[in-house]
Amino acid sequence: MSSITKYNAIVIGSGQAGTPLAVAFAKAGQKTALIERAHIGGCCVNEGCTPTKTLIASGRAAYLARLRQRKRDIVDSFRGGNESRAKGAGVDILMGEASFTDERTIEVKLNDGGVAKVVGEKIFINTGERPAPLKLVGIDKIDRAKILDSTSVQEVDAVPGHLVVIGGGYVGVEFAQLFRRLGADVTILQRGKQLLPREDKEVADSLMDILKEDGLTIHLDTNASSISTSLDGSLSIRVSTAEGEKVIQGTHILSAAGRIPNTEVLNLSAAGITTNPRGYIVSNDFLETSAPNIYVLGDVKGPPAFTHISYDDFRIIRANVLNQSTTSTKLSIKDRLVPYVVYTDPQLGHIGLHEHEARAKYPERKIKTAKMPMSYVARALETDESRGMMKAVIDNETGQILGFTCLGIEGGEVMSIVQTAMMGGVSYEKLRDAVWAHPALAESLNNIWGFLD
Repeated sequence: MSSITKYNAIVIGSGQAGTPLAVAFAKAGQKTALIERAHIGGCCVNEGCTPTKTLIASGRAAYLARLRQRKRDIVDSFRGGNESRAKGAGVDILMGEASFTDERTIEVKLNDGGVAKVVGEKIFINTGERPAPLKLVGIDKIDRAKILDSTSVQEVDAVPGHLVVIGGGYVGVEFAQLFRRLGADVTILQRGKQLLPREDKEVADSLMDILKEDGLTIHLDTNASSISTSLDGSLSIRVSTAEGEKVIQGTHILSAAGRIPNTEVLNLSAAGITTNPRGYIVSNDFLETSAPNIYVLGDVKGPPAFTHISYDDFRIIRANVLNQSTTSTKLSIKDRLVPYVVYTDPQLGHIGLHEHEARAKYPERKIKTAKMPMSYVARALETDESRGMMKAVIDNETGQILGFTCLGIEGGEVMSIVQTAMMGGVSYEKLRDAVWAHPALAESLNNIWGFLD
């Protein structure tokens, strides 16, 4: 056992909050350690946003091997950039698995052998999530090369003949459409009554229509229970539906039915850190855990699990802890606007409240909605991608925009315009009466409000 090294700040996990936080502390002259068991940059750079969106952007190409190599090249460049910035700032990087022994001491089982012990005045946990294991009767008897998750599916060396995707959430629909475009037959099994269960039904239904038009088979209200290998080597997945039990055949299966936090090896109880029943670390609005001077950032504290939320967590911690904001100026995660984009083609961008959320949160307000098909948007027609719809949710008495969704070409960019308006307290009337360049997708923000109901 090596001697104990003391640090002002220890960051566990090098995700989109952890790495810049370690750099910020080190640049402030504080002795800082960054502990990472797998690879610098966390999920976003290595298995999440960067590689998946690189693959999706290449989805029309003919050869998967070329896509995979392009993905690897971009991931390598991003990962190297994160590591060089951390080292350049003076951060000590410990590659290994961290486990608390008490509220200040962490034991690190180093990847290259040996154990290091470190003590931190302040500790920041940014260990993220990973795909939840698929729980089907008989799965332990299946060739593991045929059972994929959101990480391993990016490394397949041939397009599956028939990919069965279990889960119709954001990850499931992105990969399902990608592999259909690469030539696979694709079936989605979704246990809920709609795809993307967080979305308003008409938006989810519009996306389902797009995916079906692209040739995907989609089964809603369907639960997979067991799996076996047929005589021809294909997979037989037994499912229960509203019409009874049936068997779905496929060559590969993609598990896209949720994620779980990376907390089980941290020995959090030794530090007095509370978790919820699902294993996520509990925190207050200032990202403080139940243990003094221990903070949590990113996906490991629970949803919403987006890279930009993780980075905003970093900004909050930097302001409150490193820059020592006063009580009256402390930043918090309470009521922050949460944008996200689903990178189907066309994209689904969303900001603020969905209609069902707005009506539940503000029962006293006069809520109105505006829905407009993308086929009414001139620029969408000109670019030959007019599928999808836009939907806005407003407070009719104040003109305040409560939420907005764009399922359409560059939906994330259109959404970002509305997000900016919401951040500035700009009413929907100002967007309606603005002069937008022609031809541009932003022009749709003149017209959608004519459909308020």
